[in-house]
Amino acid sequence: MIGPNSIIKGEIAGDEDIVIEGRVEGIINLHGNQVSIGESGNVRADIHARVIKIDGTIIGDMCASENVMISKSGNVSGNIVAPRVTLEDGAIFKGSIDMDPAGIASKEVPGTSQPLTHSAASHMASPGLDLKSV
Repeated sequence: MIGPNSIIKGEIAGDEDIVIEGRVEGIINLHGNQVSIGESGNVRADIHARVIKIDGTIIGDMCASENVMISKSGNVSGNIVAPRVTLEDGAIFKGSIDMDPAGIASKEVPGTSQPLTHSAASHMASPGLDLKSV
């Protein structure tokens, strides 16, 4: 556990679950484990984990192999890649969600060499929100 009065800058990696109640800036790599951000947690980091639970604040991109859960007290600004995403009523979220991380289209993002995901391709093809791809 990272306590509410703790500040960590850098990379966190390991083979166990972690609860963040303090402030973290950097990168969190716990691929096979769970990262929980408590209500007093304030994270400015990209997170890679099996499960990510957010009750606090995060600015950064998240990649989970199983699930991302944002509670009603959660405040997220960043992109999510996970097969399952849960947003409770009252949660604050600004970013994109990719729930088909394996489905990469053969197209690339214009002006870059980055592959374009199916959902991103659908959004670029139509000016409005395509609910079938979300």
